Amino acid sequence: MDLDPALAQALRSDLAQETVTEKPMFGGLCFLSNGHMICGLHKGGTMYRVGKHGQTAALGLPGTRAMTMGNRPMRAMVELSLEDSTDPRMRHPLITLALGTVRALPPMVAKPKKR
Repeated sequence: MDLDPALAQALRSDLAQETVTEKPMFGGLCFLSNGHMICGLHKGGTMYRVGKHGQTAALGLPGTRAMTMGNRPMRAMVELSLEDSTDPRMRHPLITLALGTVRALPPMVAKPKKR
């Protein structure tokens, strides 16, 4: 992974009051709460799980755009460019929306490992 370590640390600081885990996903680094992704970092910027109900509000914020993987749109996800992601004033509203979305979900139950 060729990720910006300063931006990864900024996300850690943004989520310092939360109980989160970090997991490599989507070719980047994701931050999870109770097994659900809150946000993540990839080589092009940051992504946030804002939910279907929060997507319209998130897309109304400066710098945000709908998240895509390849040519497929990812429902309930938005992203910021690498440049915009360095500004905490642009990250914080998205983190707030993402935390609200994830807090409303029941904790994920780990699937049994296949033998």
